[in-house]
Amino acid sequence: MYQYISKQKLNTSIDEAWCFLSDPKNLKVITPPYMGFEIVSGAERPVFAGQVIRYRVRPLFGIPLTWITEITHADEGKYFVDEQRFGPYKFWHHKHFITETKDGVEMEDIVDYKLPLGLVGRLLHKIFIFREIHNIFEFRRKELHKIFNKG
Repeated sequence: MYQYISKQKLNTSIDEAWCFLSDPKNLKVITPPYMGFEIVSGAERPVFAGQVIRYRVRPLFGIPLTWITEITHADEGKYFVDEQRFGPYKFWHHKHFITETKDGVEMEDIVDYKLPLGLVGRLLHKIFIFREIHNIFEFRRKELHKIFNKG
């Protein structure tokens, strides 16, 4: 089992941050273009507990993968949790927290994940997967900075 944590400060209100981050359609905006991210279904409303969202991504050699997540918890203006139901990971649990600060908002992502394939999965994590997850969150950090930290 692995964990990835990312924190970022945003110059915005909690309401604006929540409005953007809780709209599944905005995930395409903050996902690297090379991943070929597409929402197939389930993103018609802001996140709510029980929501199932189906995506198509092309993370490796343009090969399409279907990824289905469920929003298992949501507390408006505070946090939501998505869990993979079907996809490339053996386990994926992603918590999104937003907290008001004196300067705006702190956003924190905590991802707990496990790979399939045992020893091969662990090896792939060392040589490729951890770096890829880091790059995705780094892209997200830069895009959110452009959107919310204009000045």
